[in-house]
Amino acid sequence: MRHRAISASLVAMALNFLSLAAALPLLGQAPAVAPRPDRQSASGGKMSFEVASIRESSDSVHTMNFRWDDEAPFTPNGGYFSARNSLVNYIEFAYNFPLTDDEENVMLAHQPRWVREDNFVIQARAVDNPTRDQMRLMMQSLLAERFKLALHFESQEETVLAVTLSEPGKTGPALRPHSEGPACDSGIPVAGSSKGVATPFPFKCGFLDLIDLPNQQRRLGARNVSMGKIAHGIAVAEWQGHKVVDETGLSGQYDFKIEWAPAPAGAAPFSEDYPSDSGGPTFQRALNEQLGLKLIKRQAAVQVLIIDHVEKPSEN
Repeated sequence: MRHRAISASLVAMALNFLSLAAALPLLGQAPAVAPRPDRQSASGGKMSFEVASIRESSDSVHTMNFRWDDEAPFTPNGGYFSARNSLVNYIEFAYNFPLTDDEENVMLAHQPRWVREDNFVIQARAVDNPTRDQMRLMMQSLLAERFKLALHFESQEETVLAVTLSEPGKTGPALRPHSEGPACDSGIPVAGSSKGVATPFPFKCGFLDLIDLPNQQRRLGARNVSMGKIAHGIAVAEWQGHKVVDETGLSGQYDFKIEWAPAPAGAAPFSEDYPSDSGGPTFQRALNEQLGLKLIKRQAAVQVLIIDHVEKPSEN
């Protein structure tokens, strides 16, 4: 059994689904996807690391000394930042903007290959004990100073997949408010761990776990996450090429688990009837039966990142 946490680096594992236009009924226009909040105003304005070093790395493994997504636990660590990642992933962290495959391709359409492919080790130190959002601001300054990065957001019309409730006001048996389940400090093991026995939601709080099961099925789950985070998990698990947005109207934090049989190569996108050696449900069916959710294709105005200028940094 392979067990891994979902991050921006998992885009390579997503399936290449074609013919989206024929997949789901188009049900009119969706509300525009709101831009990210102004984190510079909320977190104290422009900030910079006190010292920072950058060097190129031939190691393809991506690392960071803390989890960058907002719902993952974060303990201020005295201002130390250490990571090995591509420039794309540093941009995602700095602007808190996880990219779909399509959005990454738009951003990199006219950029050199090294922006996507080369890894850089960045080690930096800040004064005091900054928060994760303040670290983001410092990374924005570092990218501008050392990579000469200039970028902007713009709105574009594109197809999104909206996550909605299958029945108004009702969720499925494997999606429940976090307040109804075990607390985050209750010591429940990570799925796949040898510690203890499995529980209905055997996942760490604050981030998504994607697991390949021995029966050729796949499991996605988390505890204490928002519906927006669950929508992001759906995108990474099955439809990384397309933006998935939350339109359930559900607020608060949730625990969930979904198990399904991945579509084989050549299966029609979003098919309910593709053959499965494991006998498990399609993702669409599992989403409905287990979580009480469904996907609807819509057109929406979404925020995309455009790189205006970038240079490879000199090492120090």
